[in-house]
Amino acid sequence: MGFEPAYLHLLRSGKLKQRVTEAYQRLEACDICPRECGVNRRESAKGAVCRTGERAFVSSYNPHFGEEAPLVGIRGSGTIFFACCNLKCQYCQNYEISQFGEGREVEPEQLAAMMLCLQEMGCHNINFVSPTHVVPQILAAVWIAAQAGLRVPLVYNTGGYDSIKTLRLLDGVFDIYMPDMKYAHEPTARWLSKIKDYPAINRAAVAEMHRQVGDLRTDQRGIALRGLLVRHLVLPEGLAGTPEIVRFLAEEISPGTYLNIMDQYHPCYKAHEFSELNRRITPVEYAKAVRLAQKAGLRRLDERRPRLLF
Repeated sequence: MGFEPAYLHLLRSGKLKQRVTEAYQRLEACDICPRECGVNRRESAKGAVCRTGERAFVSSYNPHFGEEAPLVGIRGSGTIFFACCNLKCQYCQNYEISQFGEGREVEPEQLAAMMLCLQEMGCHNINFVSPTHVVPQILAAVWIAAQAGLRVPLVYNTGGYDSIKTLRLLDGVFDIYMPDMKYAHEPTARWLSKIKDYPAINRAAVAEMHRQVGDLRTDQRGIALRGLLVRHLVLPEGLAGTPEIVRFLAEEISPGTYLNIMDQYHPCYKAHEFSELNRRITPVEYAKAVRLAQKAGLRRLDERRPRLLF
């Protein structure tokens, strides 16, 4: 019997619709992300940081060939880029979208149509980029699209600042999780992304994602079917805390964790205001990060130099 995406089981049982209802109820005093700003996003209010109300903002959707190899395959990953974000990374390479909110509001029916279009184009999966603040809208769109014939895996491609309560709403919906692990140290996260408790919340989120889907599993072509992929962007001056992050993954998640150690950092947005960030990383810094991961015991390292998303 062939692979079947998890959300189809929930659809048939009626539980997917229940998840949609619960998620929208939580928008009325929003606690969808760990910021828990409490505004009623179903009325006129917008999230305190994400600046998003009842409708999701979509910047673009298209087959993408710059993602990790197990997602791209031969026909690309069907990416849907959401505008706005629940982080405030001062060096964001996609700041026009994440910080300035370039995009258009869409109804769940329109979002579902995008998903079905990407599937029709042959994409191996539907890849939601920056989905954390629009989980209810995504769930509603998945419920619509699944009834209309959606059959490919879903990818939750996140900055890693995710609520456990919200992730449990997604249990059995997403087959593939791809979180960032940006920082190991709380002061750095507050300084560079204006966020509190990032390391603790991020680690708990990654552990929950792994509990749901396990290590990455692929088909005979090497295309991802289910599991966890982690991204870690190497920052100048060791600011990302790579030693602690790779040790956490190897010892508390799994030595078989698929980890993409990313070397594409370059100064963007407000990075020029920080002397530590106002340069690219060196080959030595990148090689050190790879050695640390290997020494920690991680066996599945993606050392490709991925292209920028935009």
